[in-house]
Amino acid sequence: MRIMCVDADAAALARMADIAGALAPAAEVLRCAGSLEALAEARAREVDVAFIEPDLPELNGLDLGRYMKELYPLVNLIYTSEKQDCCPGALALHASGFLSKPVTQADAGRELADLRHPAAQKRHKRVFAQTFGSFELFVDDKPVAFKYSRTKEIVALLVNNRGAQTTNGEIIGALWEDDGDPEKRGSYLSNLRQDLQNTLSRLNVTDIINKQRGSLAIAVDRIRCDLYEWLKKRDKSGYRYLGDYMNQYSWAEYMHAELDEISYAMED
Repeated sequence: MRIMCVDADAAALARMADIAGALAPAAEVLRCAGSLEALAEARAREVDVAFIEPDLPELNGLDLGRYMKELYPLVNLIYTSEKQDCCPGALALHASGFLSKPVTQADAGRELADLRHPAAQKRHKRVFAQTFGSFELFVDDKPVAFKYSRTKEIVALLVNNRGAQTTNGEIIGALWEDDGDPEKRGSYLSNLRQDLQNTLSRLNVTDIINKQRGSLAIAVDRIRCDLYEWLKKRDKSGYRYLGDYMNQYSWAEYMHAELDEISYAMED
């Protein structure tokens, strides 16, 4: 779950973020001191719950909520205010709740326990990775068009590695093997990583990639994938491995052999 706290008052923002973190220790809590900062964050990453002060400069909290609902129709908006006159506007947005300031942990806990759109139920995985046959990445059922074909291959490699962090060196080794100048390949990889970031940002699905310094990994819990479902459910899966796996990539042969063994074992 990702929780956003938005308040121009630094003390109120810190208090709300601390309460959210205490109530949902596994959640990622975003602190935003203004509506424009919050909107920029929301455009980059999906938000499940937003605690918003309505009286914000530049763009008020109700308008911020409207924009966020456009981005994520199932976002839970919870307004926090010392005033009561924002309630009609919040109700018109079908907000999940309203909290009077100063917010208490008990009150916030009751709102999180009774969300209009529970995060566990609402999560719709927009991204699908097709690995059987040729690799393809889909967002909202449409194939993703990257600027460079190698960018798509990076995603395929990350999907193949099933959540394991893959270093820049490992990516270069898989994509180019021993072909070319390593320094030039490193510079090209930087361009590919930027293309990956730009494309996923445009589609608002940057959270499918877990980034660390010098490495990348696919967030396996944020995508649907025929390979993952088949490995988990085997003969109960809606997908079938028929001997074809990421056919356009030579490095996929190693996984191809492993899948063959699993398939043969299932038939015995």
